[in-house]
Amino acid sequence: MFNEICIYEAKLNKLDEIEELMKEVAEFYLKQDGVIDVHYIKRTHRQKDFNAVKEGELPIRLTRNIGKVTYVLYWAMENEEVHARVGKLGIEKFYKRWNRCLTTMPKIILGENIV
Repeated sequence: MFNEICIYEAKLNKLDEIEELMKEVAEFYLKQDGVIDVHYIKRTHRQKDFNAVKEGELPIRLTRNIGKVTYVLYWAMENEEVHARVGKLGIEKFYKRWNRCLTTMPKIILGENIV
């Protein structure tokens, strides 16, 4: 399996637009041959510190957004050929709309499953 994890920083005045776009993109990707799973995650919590994790403390809910909101895409597909083909289609179809919602270019991590 081949994976993409993408970290987006969205403009505060574009949150409704980007979340609607994420639904459209996920639906589009899931209809493509070779795509296994698509999830978009909105950052809503943080850990106090590592000791809090070790102690089993609950994460802290974020109460305000300063300048941006962070989203993460987790996208799994059969192989890198599927990623290349479907990624190209997604860029052609959605790039302009994505670009106007973001504060900066996304950070992209690509790789294969270990387990």
